[in-house]
Amino acid sequence: MAGGKKAAAYPAPQFCSVKPSATPAPRLDLAPARASAIRTVRKKWLNGTVLHYCFLDTGGPDRPPGQPDAVRHAITEWKDLGIGLDFREVDDSSEAEVRISFKGDKSESAVGRDVLQVPRSQPTTSYGWDLTDASGHATALHEFGHVLGFEHEHQNPNTGIEWNDEVVYAALAQPPNRWDRPTTFFNIIRKLDPSEVEGSPFDKDSVMEYAIRPGWIRRPKQLRLQGIPEPLSLSATDKEDVLVWYPALVAQPHLLKPRESVLLPTGVGDQVDFAISPTATRKYSIGTFGDADVLMALFERVNGELRYVTAEDDSGEDRNARLGVKLFKGRNYLLRARIYSAWGAGEAALMHW
Repeated sequence: MAGGKKAAAYPAPQFCSVKPSATPAPRLDLAPARASAIRTVRKKWLNGTVLHYCFLDTGGPDRPPGQPDAVRHAITEWKDLGIGLDFREVDDSSEAEVRISFKGDKSESAVGRDVLQVPRSQPTTSYGWDLTDASGHATALHEFGHVLGFEHEHQNPNTGIEWNDEVVYAALAQPPNRWDRPTTFFNIIRKLDPSEVEGSPFDKDSVMEYAIRPGWIRRPKQLRLQGIPEPLSLSATDKEDVLVWYPALVAQPHLLKPRESVLLPTGVGDQVDFAISPTATRKYSIGTFGDADVLMALFERVNGELRYVTAEDDSGEDRNARLGVKLFKGRNYLLRARIYSAWGAGEAALMHW
């Protein structure tokens, strides 16, 4: 789970806890470039995914009205950038990948595809304070940034920040946070793996940044003296980065025919979509061939909506992804394949028969 952000008058900044991801790390014996590529891509959604979300509660009488609408507005703001993801609100929590609660005093969210590891009975995203003012709107944007797969900006290894560790530990041990040292380390001081930010420069205006108090940072001098003010909106870099991972969808995906193989892209995070229209009802094998780590998912088009059928993730396992599935004549399917990494000699290809 990744923590939220909250503006508060100094000396009592309120942040939320960040919990280690349940997503397994790549094998230790993988080549560094390959392991880095897997970490970069693993939490991001397949482009074109429809994320269903629901509200588990409204937070009770101690919360202002309009909390759900504030989240809806934040989702719309991300969506209106033209990204290739869609979001649909549902009433049944069993149908929702993203489950939102307004109870408690924490704002936090699982990051990207980590929401799929959260038990269906539990929220994946929590909002612990008022979302109806400017700061609250930024919090709603921030948490949904985590849902999209983005981490905290102040933990970018390219920040050049050297923390005044003991000052930070002491401050966050006090109310309202009451964090122990491991929690503070994981939230604030810990640096992300360089692969997780793809070498991007530090963006202090990112909505994924916290407001950082002056004195918490030793270096650079400017941040030591001024701190980092709370960003209240999506930055230019936020908008650019989300479109790198989730560009507008291609209107007509390539038609994949029986016994046909098609080259896959080779760039980290590249994705390709294939339409499948079976001419006979029977079992099919859909697979990748060559030297690549691939996430592959199959969907069926039902009443204009894509319904998940099955998926395969072969990242870091030195094998090719393979789906064995019964497809039906007259139905339409969409296969999506995203590349973690491609390496060595040979070509990656996709085929079904």
